[in-house]
Amino acid sequence: MVGKTLAEKILSEKSGTDAHAGDVVICGFDHLVATDGSMPMTIDFFERMGGTSIANAANTSVSLDHYSPPPNRETATLHEKIRAFAAKHGMSVFEVGDGIGHQVMMETGRALPGDLVIGADSHTVTYGALNAFATGVGSSDLAAAMIGGKIWLRVPETMKIRLEGAFNPHVHAKDAVLALVRQVGADGAAYRSLEFDGSAIAGLDMDARALFANMSVEMGAKCGLFHADNTTLAYLDACGSGQGTPVNADPEAVYCDTVTLDLDTLAPQVALPHQVDSVVAVDEAANAPIHMVYIGTCSGGRASDLHEAVEVLRSAGKIAPGVQMIYTPASRAVLTEVMSDGTLKAFVDMGGVVQTAGCGSCCGTCGVIPGDGINVISTANRNFKGRQGRGARTHLMSPAMVAAAAVSGEIADVRPLLEGRS
Repeated sequence: MVGKTLAEKILSEKSGTDAHAGDVVICGFDHLVATDGSMPMTIDFFERMGGTSIANAANTSVSLDHYSPPPNRETATLHEKIRAFAAKHGMSVFEVGDGIGHQVMMETGRALPGDLVIGADSHTVTYGALNAFATGVGSSDLAAAMIGGKIWLRVPETMKIRLEGAFNPHVHAKDAVLALVRQVGADGAAYRSLEFDGSAIAGLDMDARALFANMSVEMGAKCGLFHADNTTLAYLDACGSGQGTPVNADPEAVYCDTVTLDLDTLAPQVALPHQVDSVVAVDEAANAPIHMVYIGTCSGGRASDLHEAVEVLRSAGKIAPGVQMIYTPASRAVLTEVMSDGTLKAFVDMGGVVQTAGCGSCCGTCGVIPGDGINVISTANRNFKGRQGRGARTHLMSPAMVAAAAVSGEIADVRPLLEGRS
């Protein structure tokens, strides 16, 4: 019998079939999550399809995170429409200020090992960090899934990603992810599952794993999956949730490709405008002037991200003249943590601006939006032209590198700033 990958095993279980790469399966799912960016259109499709009830309302959520807070009357009206629909059908609502839905889903244990989670947002893939098959779908598919309680999927081929070695001082998970995106390409994993493996995995905490899973879609992947281990189970215990049904790939599973990333040789990385895979080592981008630094989003707004940035900020004690420094916490729980441990005060004391928990400035829908010609340094996962401001130029880096730019006023290698403090 041919062995199975993580994706094949989970979709076999959820479809009740012997599923292999290339098969089309109809699956039950464990959770469905929408956002205020996708839900208005989903509601329209739901009504046009004749929907009268949600098949599994107890496991259906919507997050008011892309417009948090709503920047205008029209968006506020859409929020009211979403709230009314959710109340009518018994959906959970993550309110304005609760944070990014993906972060809240993880913190509250709504995504578990072995689960199938669908959402009308491409970064639904984040829950793959928890050994769940999680993927984004369109608004019409989401509406149909609400009505019927099923989703159809083509089982993806799987690419194994081997992470080997260990990080050098002041090189971080974001540097590794950007290097991986450069190596694979922005569409090099199109409709594939990325299955993360290798000696470095045991040393990655859940925030780092969520980052790798989150940015799988920036390589075109259908999902990005980790095996469940002690780190996974400890995280779920801390959330007060169950531990789901962990899934392991078979030793004889078949992979379409294997990519190895050596962390031992990795330097800080920069994704240049306007392509996520236009990635270079910091010495190839250094000295470019910057005007705005942004710490936030579902790839860079966790407490560990602000901790990483503030360590660098403290090394200089102030930000460079003319630099605007913004932080958007990924959730209310994250905000509470960085308030209680003093990190947020340190950030504000050095001139930082704090926004409402949520997606913030990431996709240019609310919060501080950069003007034309502004060079932005961001912890986000995307830097497409026009995404974060019609005429802005967004560079992607680790929180530590973002902070190094804030204190230098230009793209700079973080390592010399922290020499002697390793």
